[in-house]
Amino acid sequence: MISRYAIFGGQVKSGQEQAMRDWVTANLTPLWRQFARAEEVRVLFGIEQDADGPVIPLILAITYADHAAMQAGISSPARHAARDLLPELYDRFYDRVELWHYVMDREQYFD
Repeated sequence: MISRYAIFGGQVKSGQEQAMRDWVTANLTPLWRQFARAEEVRVLFGIEQDADGPVIPLILAITYADHAAMQAGISSPARHAARDLLPELYDRFYDRVELWHYVMDREQYFD
């Protein structure tokens, strides 16, 4: 299994944290859930962080069976539709924003 993370770093406009969360939930999350061959979609909203760490208000994590499945997901029409909404997300809610993508091997342990 692999997980692809989209990490939205930066500062949300003061007082807009809940509005940003509501907008993401209403507009982006339904599209993210439609990515082809996604096995798990997690949308994480920052609530606390290290005082000296970067501000990360939003992370999208999508898990796929393998690289081929991930390629199908990032090539799907839903991804393109979601990506087209990002300028609105940035303009409405962020003072400044940086977007990083990481693909990680995923191992899961249960006791």
